[in-house]
Amino acid sequence: MKKIFLLLTLIGSTIGLAQQDALVFFADKENVQAAINNPISILTQESLERKAMHNIAIDERDVPVNEAYITSLKNQAGITVHAKSKWLNAAYVRGSEQNINNLVDELDEVIAVEFADKNLNRQPFQGKAKDKFAIENSQGRIIYDYGDAANQIEQIAGDYLHELDFTGEGMIIAILDSGFPNVNTMDAFDAVVSEGRLLGTYDFAERQNNVDGTGQHGTLTFSDIGAFLDGAENFVGTAPNASFYLFRTEFGPTENPVEEAWWVEALERADSLGVDVVNTSLGYQDYDNSNYDHSYEDLDGETTIAARGANIASEKGMLLVTSAGNDGGQFNYVGTPADAKGILTVGAVDANGDYAFFSSIGPTVDGRIKPDVMAQGFLAAAVDKDGDVVEINGTSFSSPIMAGAVASLWQSRPEVRNDRLMDVIRESGHLFNNPTDEMGYGIPNFEEAYLALQTLGIEDQLLKENFAIYPNPVTDVMNVSFPQEVGNAVVTVYDVLGKQVLQQQVTVAGNRVDFTKLSAGMYIANINGDGINNNFKILKK
Repeated sequence: MKKIFLLLTLIGSTIGLAQQDALVFFADKENVQAAINNPISILTQESLERKAMHNIAIDERDVPVNEAYITSLKNQAGITVHAKSKWLNAAYVRGSEQNINNLVDELDEVIAVEFADKNLNRQPFQGKAKDKFAIENSQGRIIYDYGDAANQIEQIAGDYLHELDFTGEGMIIAILDSGFPNVNTMDAFDAVVSEGRLLGTYDFAERQNNVDGTGQHGTLTFSDIGAFLDGAENFVGTAPNASFYLFRTEFGPTENPVEEAWWVEALERADSLGVDVVNTSLGYQDYDNSNYDHSYEDLDGETTIAARGANIASEKGMLLVTSAGNDGGQFNYVGTPADAKGILTVGAVDANGDYAFFSSIGPTVDGRIKPDVMAQGFLAAAVDKDGDVVEINGTSFSSPIMAGAVASLWQSRPEVRNDRLMDVIRESGHLFNNPTDEMGYGIPNFEEAYLALQTLGIEDQLLKENFAIYPNPVTDVMNVSFPQEVGNAVVTVYDVLGKQVLQQQVTVAGNRVDFTKLSAGMYIANINGDGINNNFKILKK
């Protein structure tokens, strides 16, 4: 019996020493009001100007984490600090479950701990890391001739923006990826480097400025936005005149949620540097330690570390673009941060605009449409680390193709807020009135988006004074947009003979009108509230 007891004790002790990953949350920050009163002490001038233009408030989340708290963590036995987040006021640590839990008792500044292992199964990391770039790396690399980037740009009418000289000039784009070898010496990025538009680099995994990282995935995705080749091989990215920060947040040899924490750190730095658009050709769902995996239920757009960071980044005024993922036919659904509510998620189509079999689909667990839009990711063109134009597969490439177009579009009206710009892009999608799980709102048309964006000043004034409806035609549900200072209204729907067929009270919070019981055809909707009375002709499909 004593031997059994000793064996159980030994097993328990071993389990207790197993390494766990966790977020450790702090109680407060120091000198918060002083920092907010003197924002140039915590943010760059570019960041302050972007926030001012978009009326983005500077708040406590912009204040850095108290470095004394980080030092205290590092001084605790068995604790290693891998990342920190000012937005979450937290640090990402690794240590035994017991040592991590002890932080709450031993450090007054620590108020909570959130383990990556949701079940706290005390198991060490094990197994070989899954190659998340398997789709991308499995394709043969074929040297291309002139014009192989043409289809992926013309498919979304990005060439229309370029013809108007909107090529990303003056816009700042951050690319978060796994490795960017040779970008300083490649012909494809010669203009970016020589013109001083490569503004900075940082490796959040290795804590260094060199971002060669693991693999060439970042170089490939960067090329779809910023490359320019003029010669025997011609290639143009979707925002060739933008300025760039390159951040490595992905550690190829392993798969661990610390990468989500590094990703949020990179977003925080991007925000502080005045970045406009962020491209992320990365996604997370399963890890080397299966206890850390995200279930479908976790992917509700606000639960994961990455989703929380993405939503704050959106609130801070940046526009985030991310790949949907390559889990079509496997896990199937978009991972994170693609599930985030404040992010533009991009799936993959082929050259003809048809759904690519590997592209992750929606909806999210809470019923939202994901992906948002689509771009070419099957046999897309990119420039590899050797300077060759190659064909390659993956939503990793549909995302930067889209991100560059977004930056070029935003250049035409930089004062427009990020959420409104995303709406305009979605509304230009060819499936906007009939979105699908596979393709969301479809392939956007940036010519239509540009024209819509230029009339926003007039439309915004009209929307301040009148009701609006969307979508039209209606399939199942019609949404009512309210003018300023109006909170309630009555919607009355008539058929073409003038007979009332539906009446419903709506509010700003409850603005959906159910059309499912009405037959297909034409109707007139009257919306009346607080003295404002508008009529709309509606087609029910």
